[in-house]
Amino acid sequence: MNKLLPFLLGVTLLFSATACTTAKTSGEAPNSTNDNTTTTDNNNEELNAEDAQENQEDATSQVRQDQIASDTRARQQRNDAAGNPEEIADSDVESLVRNQLETKLPKSELAVDSEEGVVTISGTVASQEELDQIESLAKEVKGVKSVNVKATVATPKP
Repeated sequence: MNKLLPFLLGVTLLFSATACTTAKTSGEAPNSTNDNTTTTDNNNEELNAEDAQENQEDATSQVRQDQIASDTRARQQRNDAAGNPEEIADSDVESLVRNQLETKLPKSELAVDSEEGVVTISGTVASQEELDQIESLAKEVKGVKSVNVKATVATPKP
């Protein structure tokens, strides 16, 4: 039973990860790291203050923090149980980087993609200070080899 639960949880996470090909920090984030458009408008150089506040409230809520912690634990357990804990799947890297960015930069609207440990991050952040933090935050995640930041600082929308 102790081995079955992590396996079942891992399979569930695997199917949910393959359903979403790009990890996003918010619903307003770009649909992919190649397409710098948001899901609601084609000008993501602007960041609505209301959307930023909503993103921050969601990212900092206790429920979301518990979800992030649970997701991180489940991915680590699955990697440990799957054999080589040093080999981390790209979907896990994407999710872990997204969780890191969502927690540390809650006003951001970012999309994360990973291929063989090379992480690409696009979207918008609220300030230059947040933009400067993206690379170092992403590199804190196990499995990240390098980071390509395509994100920009958004101008506030009225």
